[in-house]
Amino acid sequence: MGYAGPGDTLGVLLSGLQRLEYRGYDSAGVAVISDDGELQVRKRAGKLNVLVDDLHRHPLKAGHTGLGHTRWATHGGPTDENAHPHVGDHGRLAVIHNGIIENYAELKAELLDEGFSFTSETDTEVAAVLIGREYERLHDLEAAFRASVRRFEGAFTLLAVHQDEPGVVVGARRNSPLVIGRGKGENFLASDVAAFVAHTTHALAIGQDQMVVLTADSIAVTTFDGEPVEPEAFEVEWDASAAEKGGWSSFMAKEISEEPEAVADTLRGRLRDGKVCFPGLALPDSALAAVDRVLILACGTASYAGMTASYALERWVGVPVDVQLSHEFRYRDPVIGPRTLVVAVSQSGETMDTLMATRYAQQQGAPVLAVCNTQGATIAREADGVLYTHAGPEVAVASTKAYSAQVAALYLLGLYLGQLRETLSDAERTDAVAELEALPDRIQGALHASEGIPQMAHWMADTRAVLFLGRNVLYPVALEGALKLKELAYIHAEGFAAGELKHGPIALIDPGLPVFVLMPSPRRSAELHAKVLSNIQEIRARGARVIAVAEVGDTAVLPYADDVITVPLTSPLFSPFLSVVPLQIFAMELSTAKGLDVDQPRNLAKSVTVE
Repeated sequence: MGYAGPGDTLGVLLSGLQRLEYRGYDSAGVAVISDDGELQVRKRAGKLNVLVDDLHRHPLKAGHTGLGHTRWATHGGPTDENAHPHVGDHGRLAVIHNGIIENYAELKAELLDEGFSFTSETDTEVAAVLIGREYERLHDLEAAFRASVRRFEGAFTLLAVHQDEPGVVVGARRNSPLVIGRGKGENFLASDVAAFVAHTTHALAIGQDQMVVLTADSIAVTTFDGEPVEPEAFEVEWDASAAEKGGWSSFMAKEISEEPEAVADTLRGRLRDGKVCFPGLALPDSALAAVDRVLILACGTASYAGMTASYALERWVGVPVDVQLSHEFRYRDPVIGPRTLVVAVSQSGETMDTLMATRYAQQQGAPVLAVCNTQGATIAREADGVLYTHAGPEVAVASTKAYSAQVAALYLLGLYLGQLRETLSDAERTDAVAELEALPDRIQGALHASEGIPQMAHWMADTRAVLFLGRNVLYPVALEGALKLKELAYIHAEGFAAGELKHGPIALIDPGLPVFVLMPSPRRSAELHAKVLSNIQEIRARGARVIAVAEVGDTAVLPYADDVITVPLTSPLFSPFLSVVPLQIFAMELSTAKGLDVDQPRNLAKSVTVE
């Protein structure tokens, strides 16, 4: 985050970093140019509160220009020395950086040959020293910064200040997020609007290979070559209170509670008279109607949302639907073309693997539709069309409401394509729309039905492994349940297709091993229900402890399960919205029972902005 203005600079930076800490929390640091012209830098390994405590003990002098950073370590471990900001020009210049400068080794060798020295293991310090060298030569921060960023390769967002130019913050981005907050007599730079939304909701998007020179009263955006650019303006649709706990024990608990609202907001304005409408989608209906294949690109939870939706899309649209991990896609010589609709799913809209995959798809002539939750995000701006999920800010690192909102958006897309291609009967479309409209209340019912899970998690605090079984549309839900447990409780967890059990995974069953089994509806999926019951009997015979997630009224599962968590009735295609809720809550409660940090699990960051 960067700030220029009359306010309490340190306070602005620290409150902004608190809202950005979900992006990285290995270390934190600030740089403030004091009113008497001194560049002050303070940085500490550990979470932000370590830095805050240090600043309380040893305050900085007041100033009106500054930078702040929280780090997710890439180059070099989480130490005081490797924390940002890094300095150049004999301590007069400070630089912070997200991403990876891929040619740092070459640049570092050049600087070492010239007699410069380094105190950290980071590529960021190389950037700071190089910009400092250019400042010594040019005596102009904008010129020195521009000359340096044109030499960097890779993915980066860089901000810099110099004590000889108080009141000026410069920034640049390539393949990494950076947005401007435009205030009244003050301006902001940040990797996410959450950093400045408490001060302004007026934002400007900075494009690829662009840089900005910012003061309290002015904003100038140019290309790396110096050509002026008019940045795209947008309004942030939520306020600072949406990114606060509001009395909840954790952000994750709050965000799980918001799933009904997130789904309702994603649907709002898109269902009319039993049909789906997408005002402002940008992709023409003619191009969408002509698709003969849908390819969903995503990573992590977003990929499981894509897998979940693929069952509905194939049924409603009548074309093959593939889901591929973004980081594998462009390295496998994929066969795509103008009639392949590529759907890029990313909560942040900045997931680097997905961004690079979508660029590759566009180079191959495929239309790209982004499913994204963040206004002004890179993937949303570069795609041919965008479908926003309107889930509101998600601060907890492990996604919950983002998954549900993404599945809802993809279901809307499937119904829309089915309308355009006339592959969906009026009756089926009407039923599906009714199911979507009923989802918020049913998700709320699933939340109420999960009240006994905290006690269950407390009993299982010493559990070292958990398996999840699902079939058909509930298989990706099993994968998502296992991912949540890995992320939050740091134990071995695996999700399997239930029918795959006897093809190898049943060897994992030990006496007492907890196995969550996601039950299909006995009313509408009787054949699958019977097969999953057989799976339960197979694992019970080997001593597993069975925890069934079943719809209300499923009495057939009761004799075979040690515990049953019930969810409201719904159509089978819509059951993932309900079955995922108790799995999210269980992961959260088991993490809590183990005394772990639910919102900031180790080694993770919310948005993966490096490949």
